[in-house]
Amino acid sequence: MRRRDFLKTVPAAAIGFPSIVSASALGLEGRPPASDRIVMAGVGFGMMGPGNMEAFLSKDEVQWVAVCDLDKNHLAEAKAMADTKYGNKSCAAYTNFDELLKRRDLDAVSLAVPDHWHAILSIESARAGWDIYGEKPLTHSLREGRALCDAVKRYGRVWQTGSWQRSVEDFHRACELVRNGRIGKILKIEVGLPEGHYDFARTFGQEAIVPPPPELDYETWVGPAPYAPYCKARVHMNWRWNMDFGGGQLMDWIGHHLDIAHWGMGWDLTGPVEVAGTAEYVKSGIYNSPVRYKLDVKYADGTPMVIAGGYPEIWMGAKWIGERGWIWVDRSGFMTEPAGLRNERIGPNEVRLYRSRDHYRNFLDCVRTRALTIAPCEDAHRSASVGHLGVIAIETGRKILWDPATETIIGDPDAEKLLSRAYRKPWQLPA
Repeated sequence: MRRRDFLKTVPAAAIGFPSIVSASALGLEGRPPASDRIVMAGVGFGMMGPGNMEAFLSKDEVQWVAVCDLDKNHLAEAKAMADTKYGNKSCAAYTNFDELLKRRDLDAVSLAVPDHWHAILSIESARAGWDIYGEKPLTHSLREGRALCDAVKRYGRVWQTGSWQRSVEDFHRACELVRNGRIGKILKIEVGLPEGHYDFARTFGQEAIVPPPPELDYETWVGPAPYAPYCKARVHMNWRWNMDFGGGQLMDWIGHHLDIAHWGMGWDLTGPVEVAGTAEYVKSGIYNSPVRYKLDVKYADGTPMVIAGGYPEIWMGAKWIGERGWIWVDRSGFMTEPAGLRNERIGPNEVRLYRSRDHYRNFLDCVRTRALTIAPCEDAHRSASVGHLGVIAIETGRKILWDPATETIIGDPDAEKLLSRAYRKPWQLPA
């Protein structure tokens, strides 16, 4: 029995928290023999898929054997990436995920598909015995997130969310400073996210209803979501501006900056108790996600949080405001008040957060050790849940009272129904 086959039989929880494993102990000093490589496939090659695939292809212990996409043009590009890497034509290409599921040689899969497909493909992958690198937000609804986390645990899978900021020095250091009380009691948290809509696919305005192109299986692309006729502006990278497929900037970024705000507070396995929200929308066109929005959130200890897009006073990133100053971090910078705070050393007996400096390497190491990744499923679910509750608060126009222990909305049965989404037949959430 190969080592990776043995590890597949061991639940992740039985191994415990990750430890530092040397390259020699893992057999990674040179390219491992074929019997000891991590065999991977990728699903979805629109926006994040190519970058994720390129990162995994750069790792010597990965053997990328298959790609899957509903768009034959994207599929050909993905296959060419693998074939060029290995100098052959061996990478298999699938337009049907069910066909990929028949493979028995895969150890792990990288998923980068629209939000409305996250839960189904992820649970099917877990049930197939594959470890999973999946994009944020974790799922398209809060109930899907709970189902996915339960499946990951039930099938003993390793999960890494694409919330890669956790593997970056500035974010890690900012969170450690907060966790170790450098600015005292936290009085308020501000989370700034983008506003508006970005024309990722350069298809804004192309809203004419036309037949789907022959290279795209559009019926399956819509899948479990309510059916909408094809137009160029609706699919691929701009699907995220339609709430039936994505969640706008709020859900697109909640798994980044809100995730960091939670990490700094030690709230990875809990959530708020109150969420209220307002939003503004464009008045024409097919996009119906908010272009400007603001959530007022409260946690059990009374700490308030503001999550906003389109409010200049809320800086992009995560900002913790405490009794003795503040700490702010974003992809563009890391600042503290007082300024010298950012250079303070974290002592050996203080809180030391999980450390990674390569998000993809962290996933692969955990595939081998069966340890928790730096961005596991439960953490991602709790981060996404805040966004889902915000969407419900905006849609209902009411403050949502939330019990993070039972994951239920208190005293509002109509809002409770919005925790899940109905699936278009014949699609359904896997068991």
